[in-house]
Amino acid sequence: MISNVLTKYVLKNRKAKVGILLLLDFFLIIFSYFLSYIFRFYLEYMTFNEIITYFIGNFNRIILATIIYITVLAIFKQYNSIWSLAGVSELSKGIIAVTVAYVLNAILSLVSTNRIPIMVTTLSAIFIMVSCNGLRLSWRILRRAIIFNTTIKNKNFKRVLVIGAGSAGALVVRELSKRPELKKRVVGIIDDDKQKLGTYIDGIRILGNRYDIKQIVYEKDVEEVVIAIANLEKKTLKELINECKELKVQVKIMPGLNEMIDGKFSIDSIRDVDVNDLLGRETVKLDYSGIADYLQEKIVLVTGGGGSIGSELCRQIVRFNPKQLIILDIYENNAYEIQMELKRNYPELNLVTLIGSVRDKVRLEHVFNQYKPQVVFHAAAHKHVPLMEDSPCEAIKNNVMGTLNVAEAASKYNVERFVLISTDKAVNPTNVMGASKRLCEMIIQAINKESKTDFVAVRFGNVLGSNGSVVPLFKKQIAKGGPVTLTHKEITRFFMTIPEAAQLVLQAGVYAKGGEIFVLDMGEPVKIYDLAKNLIKLSGFEPNKDIEIEVTGLRPGEKLYEELLMDEEGLKNTAHEKIFIGKPGYFNLVKLKKAISRLMYISSKNDMVELRNTLKSIVPTYKENIEESTSMAKEEIAATTTFK
Repeated sequence: MISNVLTKYVLKNRKAKVGILLLLDFFLIIFSYFLSYIFRFYLEYMTFNEIITYFIGNFNRIILATIIYITVLAIFKQYNSIWSLAGVSELSKGIIAVTVAYVLNAILSLVSTNRIPIMVTTLSAIFIMVSCNGLRLSWRILRRAIIFNTTIKNKNFKRVLVIGAGSAGALVVRELSKRPELKKRVVGIIDDDKQKLGTYIDGIRILGNRYDIKQIVYEKDVEEVVIAIANLEKKTLKELINECKELKVQVKIMPGLNEMIDGKFSIDSIRDVDVNDLLGRETVKLDYSGIADYLQEKIVLVTGGGGSIGSELCRQIVRFNPKQLIILDIYENNAYEIQMELKRNYPELNLVTLIGSVRDKVRLEHVFNQYKPQVVFHAAAHKHVPLMEDSPCEAIKNNVMGTLNVAEAASKYNVERFVLISTDKAVNPTNVMGASKRLCEMIIQAINKESKTDFVAVRFGNVLGSNGSVVPLFKKQIAKGGPVTLTHKEITRFFMTIPEAAQLVLQAGVYAKGGEIFVLDMGEPVKIYDLAKNLIKLSGFEPNKDIEIEVTGLRPGEKLYEELLMDEEGLKNTAHEKIFIGKPGYFNLVKLKKAISRLMYISSKNDMVELRNTLKSIVPTYKENIEESTSMAKEEIAATTTFK
């Protein structure tokens, strides 16, 4: 009853708290002076009545001293701080404030005729320092006691286990204890440091190490686990998540170390586990100075800048202070969204957002002539395999002709560096989309020989969470209650996160000398069936029990397995452990452009059969028969001599 009244009328009313604090300070300061008189003059054998008489005689001067103390405390914002959350910083300011007020009062005592004895001034300062700061600490203790009492009694509070007893774990424990509205109570902490076993953080005991999770979850009836280790290795994180999933407890993760250093951490930043955490991929290490060398103070153009990869490239590029960033995209909504995001986060950025198609040579001519980009990232492309199987002519117009248009404009206007975003589907393609992207690679390798511009391609697999990719599709299906559909139980794909892909593209640009196809280390291939099961579990359901997984059969042009390299390309290391160089191929640009003109003519007639046959003659590794294409195409070198 009392705690409810205090919470409602005092703890949650700021003006009431400030008024009470001022009043208490006033009486504490006067009482401190009274105690100082007793301590000082009792030693001279004055009677209590004599001390009181002396005290009253100096009362006006004591009131003035009190006003000085309260004024200085106010200047040091001792009435503005949230004392229920007070820490070392607030207490330090309190000590400094009392010291400053003491010096002022001591000077006044020395120069005043009706002065307070200097010993009384000194003793009172000590008492004031202890009592006023103690009062502020007691405010925090009172609030914590009320919250703890409420938490213990309330059965609806979720029982939380925190993994990690370092600074990150301590932050989580303290933040949760300050926020009763979240309805969570920490019941224990675990940490692998044996020295910490049995110790306490904010009254919460460290119960064991990671190998005790199962036992602690059962003993403490844990409902939620918060992983609070800022620099945890991805492999260990994945293992912890999988263990918690088996125990059927909800898992949350705190933000990364960078956010904590930047001071952005709050308990609201703690997020649910997502499929990115299950990939177990370590954070990319970048050569920031190398990337800055070719991006800083440069005019950078990103085609397809509103798409999944294009927009992330823009987010990463702005960190290197380009002179100007130009976004070119045909889809105005996507372009608008990334434009607004960048303007909000980087108000000083020189940003140009243009609507236009890479198919339109005249539009590209205007863009390159007006803005003179120095670095181009070509991310604009049609990428969906089934859609391009149904509309193969569009893949040729957009992917092939679009790349040729942008590459020729880049060469004409002496762009320093041109980076094509390619795909693992370009390797021994079994579909039109993959074949079109392989032809794009051939274009930039051919034009590189004729140009001052360094043309390169970066080839990688699927990115998690990109528009239209498998993960958003699975999430929508789970949200609707299933079934989750996939084409084959054994189908596998390479995956990386969108930020990782964009960062590695920028890093690959550092090594560009012209003509290379950079291949990114995609890690181990992931079974789509396992990915579906993990997503269902992360959503709190049991696969094939709560949510069914349905196998529908391979679609036209779809492979069971993807490859990142063709037989003849080989691999060469770069300075970065996740980036490799495929051996450059050399193609005759004149012959290649004639073949592309033929493709464009066929596309204009919408003759899909002839288009596929012609595409096969240009890209010999393109095989519609899946079994035939999965064997490495050793005839690639010989077959492509037509265009050399």
